[in-house]
Amino acid sequence: MGKKHNIIKWTARILAALIIIFGLPFYFGYGNPLPFINPDYTLWDNTWLTVFPLMFIGLALGWKFEIIGGLFVTIPIFIGYIIGIIARQGFSIHMAIPFLVGVLYLTSGLLTNYKQREGNQ
Repeated sequence: MGKKHNIIKWTARILAALIIIFGLPFYFGYGNPLPFINPDYTLWDNTWLTVFPLMFIGLALGWKFEIIGGLFVTIPIFIGYIIGIIARQGFSIHMAIPFLVGVLYLTSGLLTNYKQREGNQ
């Protein structure tokens, strides 16, 4: 495994751990973190309350299964961005960091698969 690959892998893991440690209290501190339960929640609220659990699961899964974790992070956040733009609620810039971690997980996982494939030939 190359030095750059190691840097990508550990950067993703450290950032994921920090996001989980910092983000989970905010998620549970929201009140009722279940989407579509409270009729006062907007589409914007419900979207992100749906995205957050998937994101947290992906951030944790990425430690062992980088590609699956990366997909669990990037796809929901990307959908959240699209819904935010459609609902004219704006672009959640603070979600760019977890999205970056998802991309780093995907990059690291694909590099690992590529190196394993080259080693088997």
